[in-house]
Amino acid sequence: MPSIASPASGGARRRWILGAAGAALAAPWVAGRAQGIGGKPVTLVVSYPAGGGADLMARIIAPRLGEALGQNVVVDNKPGASGQIAGAYVARATPDGSTLLLDASSFAVNPALYPKMAYDTDKAFTPLAVLATFPNVLVCSAGFQARSVQDVIALARAKPGEVAYASSGNGSAQHLAGALFEERAGVRLSHIPYRGGGPAMNDVMAGQVPLFFANVASALGHIRSGKLRALAVTAALRARSLPEVPTMTEAGVRKYEVLEWNPVLAPAGLPAATRTRLVDGIRKALGDAEVLARIRALGGDVFADASQASAGAFIRAQQGQWAQVVRDRNISVG
Repeated sequence: MPSIASPASGGARRRWILGAAGAALAAPWVAGRAQGIGGKPVTLVVSYPAGGGADLMARIIAPRLGEALGQNVVVDNKPGASGQIAGAYVARATPDGSTLLLDASSFAVNPALYPKMAYDTDKAFTPLAVLATFPNVLVCSAGFQARSVQDVIALARAKPGEVAYASSGNGSAQHLAGALFEERAGVRLSHIPYRGGGPAMNDVMAGQVPLFFANVASALGHIRSGKLRALAVTAALRARSLPEVPTMTEAGVRKYEVLEWNPVLAPAGLPAATRTRLVDGIRKALGDAEVLARIRALGGDVFADASQASAGAFIRAQQGQWAQVVRDRNISVG
């Protein structure tokens, strides 16, 4: 999650942080110098539209990755079907390192939500890296009576199914975050799906729906202005931008962690030497001070394992977690 980057909400998130960074970026974009791997540029195929969270991560890292590899790096957006259009394109590509998938946390959720996909997520790709992780934050309307997570739990237990939370759609990151909260807190909420994160957040600020599991970056300005009240962040550690806001664990909800994240994957069958070269290039790019600063400006952190040795295991663990939530909560995209 995710991303989780969310299947239905990746497009608008974190856009305002970088201002004009997302404007007029729909066309393929190139960074770097010479050509190298396979005699072709390296193409980062992004699963969501220009200006969204996955796209911003691609454009942050592409210049430094190009420098590290000593060759051109192209960003090419192929949005649609919750990332499956881009995924299918990369899964069919020649495994020579020239075509890579830069996805969102929906990559780990899709196999559970979409039983019939054009590729086998477990077999079609070679995981290279997880670039960064981004926490969410449980926010409420400014006038909502709950002042803490425990207040929310008490209200939900007193009125099962009546306390509502908004999301950007069925199966989205916010929907899954709410479903996991229900499970871990032992409550039953009412899920209100919207067509996108923007409309959902607007109605929460207006008091139409009290709760929302928002991206930290997109909610930060509204929290600081008093239009939203932050109750807890969904990561294991407090967010740098919200140091006074407790984690879910600190707020009394155990074993609760929801992150949005951006994986980079190659087609299956990638030669070991090419994989090593790409992983080393990504590691070098993530170690750049400007890249780190821009990721932190978006409310995130570089993936905790600098070696990227555990990236594949992290992705598999996320798949397992969300498959269980989807199954246990009977979540569908319909």
